[in-house]
Amino acid sequence: MCNDAGHAYIALMPHDHGHAHAHAPKNFGAAFAAATALNLGLVVAQVIYGLSAHSIALLADAGHNFGDALGLVLAWGAHALARVQPTERFTYGYRSASILSALLNAALLLIATGAIAWEAVRRFVEPGEVAGLTVMVVAAAGIAVNGVSAWFLMAGRKGDLNIRGAFAHLAADAGVSAVVVAAGGVIVLTGWTWVDPGASLAVSAVILWTTWDLLRESARLSMDAVPEGIQPGDVREYLEELPGVASVHDLHIWAMSTTENALTAHLVLPSGHPGDTFLTDLCHELEHRFRINHPTVQIELGDAGPCVLEPASTL
Repeated sequence: MCNDAGHAYIALMPHDHGHAHAHAPKNFGAAFAAATALNLGLVVAQVIYGLSAHSIALLADAGHNFGDALGLVLAWGAHALARVQPTERFTYGYRSASILSALLNAALLLIATGAIAWEAVRRFVEPGEVAGLTVMVVAAAGIAVNGVSAWFLMAGRKGDLNIRGAFAHLAADAGVSAVVVAAGGVIVLTGWTWVDPGASLAVSAVILWTTWDLLRESARLSMDAVPEGIQPGDVREYLEELPGVASVHDLHIWAMSTTENALTAHLVLPSGHPGDTFLTDLCHELEHRFRINHPTVQIELGDAGPCVLEPASTL
């Protein structure tokens, strides 16, 4: 709270609250349903044939694809929750469900990766027969399934960061399955069964590499950190350069969901209320320049002094 709240009032940016989801494709739910069904079918096939072929690499790829299917389900559910209207208790609705689903998905993938890597190391010590041809055929099916699933989501990748992330993940999975196909080919040609656990370790490394950023960013967003891609200094500079603004303080930027960002700030305007046109233009520019679509500002006639939650560092 500022020291002199009596010289301030709140101005809520007027804008269309429904436009935040305008870019999502109409068949968003259907696309996720189809992609999820394909990935779950692939997981079942990979587990069955991975066990029969004694292939840790195939089981590793199955674990990866199961994580993808789980991620698709979580993202799908989070998307549905985000559309639930706000209530008196949940005044922002359930928009942050997408952040929580990303965090949970990343944690589960890391746990599964640890189990896969452990089994691969054990298989190095106790190698077994591997049906290389079976590995190649089933992993090739993985390339097709992940490719088709990515195609289902391709239409929305430019308008929704959540869809874009899912699309990129599925496209990368097609590459991971290609590694497993290559491992099966090497086994067929050379009989080197150690290639199978070696490939599973490579898959585990890919999962760890791609999941770590997801875990880090989702954890940051769950703690109301400024979303990646938005520079607070640039936002502050823009606000300070607005006509009539003497200073800016108590600036906060956070993610309401994986697709919507919010902002609150105190603007000192000694000349008084700048008018509705000022507010409308400010709202438009914040969304256009910084992807901030839920801003709220407090107009102050004079500098009311430091606020309790004024950011004090750049951590």
